[in-house]
Amino acid sequence: MSTQLSRLEAQIEGVKQELLALGHMRPGSITMQYRQPMEKLGPFYQISYTFQMRSRTEYVRQEDVAALSEETANFKLFKKLIDRWVELELAASKLRVKSRRGKSSKGA
Repeated sequence: MSTQLSRLEAQIEGVKQELLALGHMRPGSITMQYRQPMEKLGPFYQISYTFQMRSRTEYVRQEDVAALSEETANFKLFKKLIDRWVELELAASKLRVKSRRGKSSKGA
């Protein structure tokens, strides 16, 4: 196994460990809205997200904002880690194919 492939495999394992360390998560963005936006009166929070191609918005109590903010941040990190994993796997796959091709052409 090439050293480049070994490095990729080690990075993939690192991404997997980061994924395992993630806590609770949920998609969405939390925003503060106003019941009377022109006067900035009656603030409230809501979370908006899309799941299974359906957009949803829910009210959020002020005491839940911190916990939900952490969960949405975890979800964003989850998405980034998954993209990184796929990127690394694609590079590793190309190296494995190239390696197999090199071995078969030497034997011919």
